[in-house]
Amino acid sequence: MLGIVVVGGGQAGASLVAKLRENGYGGPLTLICGESVPPYQRPPLSKAYLKGEMDRERLFLRPASFYTDHDIDLRLGQWVTKIDPIRQILDVNGETLPYTQLALATGASPRRLPAQIGGDLEHVYSVRSLADIDAMAPQFVVGRKLLIVGGGYIGLEAAAVAAGLGLEVTLVESSPRILQRVAAPETSDHLRALHLAQGVRLLEGTSVKQLTGVGAVQGAVLTNGDHLQTDFVLVGVGVTPSTDLARTAGLTIDNGIQTDEQGRTSAPAIWAAGDCASFPHKGERIRLESVGHAIDHAEHIAANMLGANLPYVAKPWFWSDQHDVKLQIAGLNTGYDNVVTRQAGGCSTSIWYYRGNQLLAVDALNDPRAYMVAKRIIEAGHTIDRGLVNDQGTDLKTLLAAGLASGITTSRH
Repeated sequence: MLGIVVVGGGQAGASLVAKLRENGYGGPLTLICGESVPPYQRPPLSKAYLKGEMDRERLFLRPASFYTDHDIDLRLGQWVTKIDPIRQILDVNGETLPYTQLALATGASPRRLPAQIGGDLEHVYSVRSLADIDAMAPQFVVGRKLLIVGGGYIGLEAAAVAAGLGLEVTLVESSPRILQRVAAPETSDHLRALHLAQGVRLLEGTSVKQLTGVGAVQGAVLTNGDHLQTDFVLVGVGVTPSTDLARTAGLTIDNGIQTDEQGRTSAPAIWAAGDCASFPHKGERIRLESVGHAIDHAEHIAANMLGANLPYVAKPWFWSDQHDVKLQIAGLNTGYDNVVTRQAGGCSTSIWYYRGNQLLAVDALNDPRAYMVAKRIIEAGHTIDRGLVNDQGTDLKTLLAAGLASGITTSRH
């Protein structure tokens, strides 16, 4: 019997099938997962789960019974090898599966170090799946030496966990500073100082020239001339959207699977949601990698698959936990040309990103109130005069009122 098929067992795929049932879809519904476990949370993998503070079952987004109770055909450990958009059929583990509508929630894959520099040695790990964490967990023993490649959020979060467990941690970042691609120097400076104070060795402007060892990694030669001994390596140099299946099906690819503002791909009966999809946003085409976006995007597309025909309006927000600091981010800082820093006392700081006098985003470090104020202003499509933000004597309640009353929108930019 024909029905809706969702490919991808991550946050987006799980959210999409749940929302379809919640919105009243009563037809056949299939969720195909490449992994052998039900959809689970990814953020705790490299934090609470790795530290032994969260059991495997608590990772699962829904108990297995949810899928049975809601008549969702959950297919674990299965892979789609081909899509035929004309005949509207899939090849799944050698079986032909027809569909009326198809949603791709295939996520993203971690970038790896090239084999020619030792990226294929044993004990070189990526952080993406439950299997990745289970494989590396035995390495996290007090006194062992860990080399982390990449000074983005994944690498820095892993460094915080490892240092907290008593490992000797060295992190190398090829750019001149950590977080250079995603954050202002002020945020980088704050987090650099935090990691150095916790004993993490940071080497910026440095990359791996060669990993050494016979069979398993034992050391690394860096571009600055250093030769390091290491027991294992964690690679956190970003991800790429998983588009191979869509590409071979002839779908348009543009920094991910290209969709329109409603979530449709270039094939009318196929949709794409979450990390794998790019979509229109304020006159540009973007792709977001976050739990919040995966949920919102998937749920919005579920409604559109049932005929809502509504454009998706992204409200980007992110977070990162490092040592005793929670970094909360609202908005997108792309194209910023100046920042304002506010001190809230103690170790609480917020960095406000502007293009001209238009508020784009905020990085709030242990400052949840600043985060919430900026988030409300940004999501309302307003801005707030940066001189007012820069006045440290102006309280957040006043900033919120001024921002929401400004009447200045950023929707055209």
